[in-house]
Amino acid sequence: MSRIANYCPVCGEKLVTRQRTGAMRPVCPGCDFTVYFDPKVAVAACILQNDRILLIRRGNEPMRGLWAMPAGFMDYDEDPKAATRREVLEETGLQIRIDQLLDVFHTNSDGGIANLVIVYQASITGGVMQADDDADAVAWFGKENVPQVAFLPSQTIVKRWLADEL
Repeated sequence: MSRIANYCPVCGEKLVTRQRTGAMRPVCPGCDFTVYFDPKVAVAACILQNDRILLIRRGNEPMRGLWAMPAGFMDYDEDPKAATRREVLEETGLQIRIDQLLDVFHTNSDGGIANLVIVYQASITGGVMQADDDADAVAWFGKENVPQVAFLPSQTIVKRWLADEL
């Protein structure tokens, strides 16, 4: 996903592109402010139980109709573990405990909007399973019936699980 900045957030002047700190960046010719694009960070949960993996079916684009781990964007002031618990609750109705960090992915070109995805392994502690928010289904899958999976983090973690590496 490309990021665009047209006007200076400080003085409102139209930005130009100039070499700054090792890259071409939007710069204000009036006040010399440089725009740096922050990464978009998402979190995801790998939830395993009885040799099955919990996945949600995406109800929205991108990748609508494909399956993925419960995931979503972190707010700017949110702890990653809290964001993961919130996203899982919103999408599945389930409460979780974060067990361990599994991986951090750079996802610049996997079809999603996030640049970084933090993936935790988690266990269910409560709640009632039901699809909600941007998930239109939530289900458990055994190794013999894994559906088509969207996004690099979910694809990679599912492959590791299928290979008994988790």
